[in-house]
Amino acid sequence: MTNPVPPALTATATAPAGVGNIGVGFDLLGHTIDGPRDSATVRRIDACEVRVVAVRGDGPNVERIPFDLERNTAGLAVRALHAGLDLTHGFEIELDKGIPIGAGLGGSAASCVAALVAANALLDRPLSRVGLYPYAIEGESASSQSRQGDNVGPMLLGGITLATLTRLVPLPVPDWLHCVVVHPDQVLETKRAREVLTDPYPLSTVVRHGAHLALFVTGLERGDVDLIRDGLQDVLVEPRRASLIPGFTRVQAAAMEHDAIGASLSGAGPSVFAWFTSREAADDAAPAMQAGFARAGFDSRAWVSPVAGPKAELV
Repeated sequence: MTNPVPPALTATATAPAGVGNIGVGFDLLGHTIDGPRDSATVRRIDACEVRVVAVRGDGPNVERIPFDLERNTAGLAVRALHAGLDLTHGFEIELDKGIPIGAGLGGSAASCVAALVAANALLDRPLSRVGLYPYAIEGESASSQSRQGDNVGPMLLGGITLATLTRLVPLPVPDWLHCVVVHPDQVLETKRAREVLTDPYPLSTVVRHGAHLALFVTGLERGDVDLIRDGLQDVLVEPRRASLIPGFTRVQAAAMEHDAIGASLSGAGPSVFAWFTSREAADDAAPAMQAGFARAGFDSRAWVSPVAGPKAELV
């Protein structure tokens, strides 16, 4: 009879940046990109508690990330896991931020998912990625003050996911789909971006939005670029948020002039994404999109990635 293998005491995981909403799928759809990542190192401790002990990073505003579990996405997610499994041990969390804060690239979600994946590796009986999803939604709420999975879902599974409060569904992604994501030297807090969405929408707008979402998802399933193009039009959120991001209309126009299938805000913004039918087209469009922000007076960074981006992984 073999002795049981003792659980590991430390694990590190990284989670990629992502494009929340994908324009037409507000709070429902998202995909990851091969670009910046957040990292979390989690230690299993004897004390029956969860605590965040370090937050590091070279970007602006990292010092503003709270250690308080109620306001730290990683801490809140791991605490929810701890409580949900009724664990008798605890965890310490260290975060290393590689994704810009307030960028619309899912930085708060990436910290949350990286910490969960690392903590999960320290359990006697690790959960599946789908099993981690409810705890990831709980953690993300610390940043957005709302519950949605459009960022944490694809970070857990990779690629594009349809994420509701109760289901996490991976969607097919044609291998020719590539994206450009441009992040300007701006910060837009999710809370402010949500404030402009509080007024009701006319029924006609909701119907148009539903039609676009249906076309978009069907296009992905069939690998039909025309259906994807017809669907990738945000009539719901983008019109209300565009004015919050100086240079957005120029960047979007530059993408479309370079044969983008569609272009819109990444998450709450200020980052902008565009989809293309090849890596070459995306590479060609990226400098023009950056020039749009430059004309508005902002430096920017750009990443080109397959739309079928990576998932969070143990290091």
